[in-house]
Amino acid sequence: MSHFWILLTGSLVASCCSILGVFLVLRKMAMIGDAISHAVMPGIVIAFLLSGSRDSVLMMVAALVFGLLTTFLIQLFQRNGIQEDASIGVVFTTLFAIGVVLVSLFARQVHLDQDAILYGEIAFVHWNTWDIGGVSLGPQAVWLLGFTLVVIIIVVGLFYKQFKIVSFDPALAAAIGIPVAFFHYLMMGLVSMATVSSFESVGAILVVGLLIVPASTAYLLTDKLGWMIGLSVVVGVASTCIGYVAASLLDASIAGSMVCAAGIIFALTFLFSPKHGVLVRKWRQRKMAASA
Repeated sequence: MSHFWILLTGSLVASCCSILGVFLVLRKMAMIGDAISHAVMPGIVIAFLLSGSRDSVLMMVAALVFGLLTTFLIQLFQRNGIQEDASIGVVFTTLFAIGVVLVSLFARQVHLDQDAILYGEIAFVHWNTWDIGGVSLGPQAVWLLGFTLVVIIIVVGLFYKQFKIVSFDPALAAAIGIPVAFFHYLMMGLVSMATVSSFESVGAILVVGLLIVPASTAYLLTDKLGWMIGLSVVVGVASTCIGYVAASLLDASIAGSMVCAAGIIFALTFLFSPKHGVLVRKWRQRKMAASA
């Protein structure tokens, strides 16, 4: 039964991250996802210190607040002449360092350490169950990730057209009256929510891989947004399954193997994609040269 819960948890993480990752890749904001996944750490630690629990709603709220704060500070520095990459680096490293210091000072005696937050451990996810009246309803991570996925699907579904226009042409979106800033922060809020929901399973670092790699793979396969989102989810879930099998055979990190699988799928797509594949393009060029 543990195999089922591990695969389900990994698939939910991959689905949440893959949907949002498409919009991050299209808007050339891949590293913002990296920044948020690290910068929410102080919020998580503060929420834990206030509530004494890693499963609190307060932790989710605190992560959302720090995710939005990260986005706001990055844009603030950019508007005042700091380059985008420098702004991202300054904000996320500073906030992440604050989180590490808080953990080392106040949370040393509990299961809230740098390794737990950075790497996670999906193999243990089935041990932390949600029990009501003595009846086990399954792992808490599955319920949290399932709720997060439902929220993401509802929000993206309701505002699909707005997110699409904002992603492809922010200037046009502003010209026709779409509140670009609102949808920007809404997307960053969803990224923060997905990140903190995934901490216990795969950790902050590997969330970045699942946010970006499946979406980048889908980007190489299609130019249609709807198909891109669907393919991104398929690649993310496939990476989960392949990675789990590889981890079982190699006795390696499950979450790490999942992202490695996603990386291998991306590399194969990069080489053999019908439209953008490097080797396919060279083969076409040679074929055209030969026919000429």
